[in-house]
Amino acid sequence: MVTDVVADALTRIRNACMAKHSTVSIPASKLKVELIKLLKEEGYVQDFEVVKDDIKSSIEVTLKYDEAGNPVITSLKRVSSPGLRTYSKSKNLPKVLDGLGIAVISTSKGLMTDRKARQEKLGGEILCYVH
Repeated sequence: MVTDVVADALTRIRNACMAKHSTVSIPASKLKVELIKLLKEEGYVQDFEVVKDDIKSSIEVTLKYDEAGNPVITSLKRVSSPGLRTYSKSKNLPKVLDGLGIAVISTSKGLMTDRKARQEKLGGEILCYVH
């Protein structure tokens, strides 16, 4: 059994990018669907689809590559973990690569990027860095 579902999802995406797979399957949950939706809105993944089986559902993520065949996602780093939660106020939210990457923040209004959380003056748990 996996205790950190977000780290598991990020690791599956990271490994699929390194192996240059076109798609990756991740067990579905509401949090992971919102995370993948945010990555799609920011242009890090091409598309995703929630596939429901009889017992459980999964997320089929289509990865995005540039013209040279390099993955768009160069780094996925889990920040907050179940053993050590990392929270930040809106004024202290980190900038990933001086704004070239994103930090995914879990706020009271759902998951959002660090830029949007700063605009709405919301702090929260820093889930991961993506660039």
